[in-house]
Amino acid sequence: MGRRVNVIGVGMIKFSKPGASEDYHVMAAKAAHAALGDAKIPYEMVEQVYAGYVYGDSTCGQRAVYEVGLTGVPVFNVNNNCSTGSTALMLAKQAIEGGAECVLALGFEKMEKGALGSKFDDRENPMAKHASVMMATQGFAQAPPTAQMFGGAGREYRWKYGTKRETFAKVSEKARKHASNNPYALFGQRLSVEEVLASEEVFDPLTRYQCCPPTCGAAAAIVCSDDFAKKHGHTSPVWIAGQAMTTDYKSSFEKSMIKMVGYDLTANAAKKVYEQAGLGPQDVQVCELHDCFSANEILTYEALGLCKEGEAEKFIWDEQNTYGGKVVTNPSGGLLSKGHPLGATGLAQCTELVWQLRGTADKRQVPNAKVALQHNIGLGSACVVTMYRV
Repeated sequence: MGRRVNVIGVGMIKFSKPGASEDYHVMAAKAAHAALGDAKIPYEMVEQVYAGYVYGDSTCGQRAVYEVGLTGVPVFNVNNNCSTGSTALMLAKQAIEGGAECVLALGFEKMEKGALGSKFDDRENPMAKHASVMMATQGFAQAPPTAQMFGGAGREYRWKYGTKRETFAKVSEKARKHASNNPYALFGQRLSVEEVLASEEVFDPLTRYQCCPPTCGAAAAIVCSDDFAKKHGHTSPVWIAGQAMTTDYKSSFEKSMIKMVGYDLTANAAKKVYEQAGLGPQDVQVCELHDCFSANEILTYEALGLCKEGEAEKFIWDEQNTYGGKVVTNPSGGLLSKGHPLGATGLAQCTELVWQLRGTADKRQVPNAKVALQHNIGLGSACVVTMYRV
C-alpha cells in the first residue's frame, strides 16, 4: 500500500423501484453533489472520476458528471457486475496511492423490472462457466438464474449443517428491522420470520422477501491524500486501512454451489485485508456485506471470519449480527431492504460505513464504532473487501 487514502465526502440518494426513478445522470449528479458538499470542496478540485454502472451505454459516466461540472478531467467507466461500486472505489484509492490528491468514485444504476438478464444473445455469456457448474450440480429450474445460484448455495449449506429454513428468514427479519431506521432504504416496513416464510417461494430455501429487489439509485465518495484532507479542514477523517479484490479460483468451478457463488473469493479477499490492516474480524464493530439473498449473508458471515464455519445459525439466533452482539451487520438494511442498484451498491455501503464511523448514523448508529468492514461481490466474478478506520 502507498499513501494513506481518506474518505472525506460521501453521499447517496434514496433508492427507488424501477419506473419510479429519475434518469441515471440526474440521480448520479445528486449523489456527487452530496459527496462534494460533505467534503466541503468544489468539483473543480477533483482530478479524476471513476464512474460505475452495469446497465448503460458506454460513457454514461461522462454524461453523469457533466451535470456536476465540465472541467475536462479523466472519467473512467467501470463495470464489474454487482461489485461495480466498490471496484470504482478501489481504482480511486489506487489513483491516490499513485500520486493524485482528490478523486471522485461514483456509482449509479437505472434498472428494469424483473430478474437480471443478458443484453446480448450473439456471443458467449461471461457467466457460462458458472452456469455449467449449476447445471451439473442441480440442473435448471423455472426461477431467476441468480436466485437458483444463491438458493442452491443455501440448499447446499442446509444439507451440510442441517440449518433450519427459519434461519434464512431470520436474516431478512433483521434486515427489515435495521432498515426501519434508515430513511434511505427502499423497504422500511418490518417483517416477522413468519411473514418472510409465507411470501412466495422463489427457489428453496429462498422466498420473495429473501431476495433483493431490482433498484434504481446512486451513491458517491470523495477520496484524497492526507495533505489534501488536512488542507481542507478534515483533521480526523475516515480512512481505508485495507482493501483487496479477488476473482475466481479453480475452486469456483468445482461441483459446489457454495464455491461457485464466491465463498473462496470472499475468504481470500478478507484474509488479505486483515493482513494489510493488522486487524482481524474480532476488531470489527460494524459490517455492510452483500446480502443479495439471505443465503449469501449466511455464507459471508463465515467467509469473512465473523463466525466459524458451520456456526452461522447459532450466530444469527444468538443475535450476534445485530445491536448488542459481536458485529452489527447491515445496519442500513442491506441489499434486501435498502435495495440493490448494481453500480451504486458498493458506494452506498461505503457511505453507510463512513456515517457509522463518524457517529452520524442517527437511530441506526452502532455505539463506539471504530473499525468497519465492507463486502461487495458480483458474479462473473469479482469480490471487493474493504476495511475502514477512524
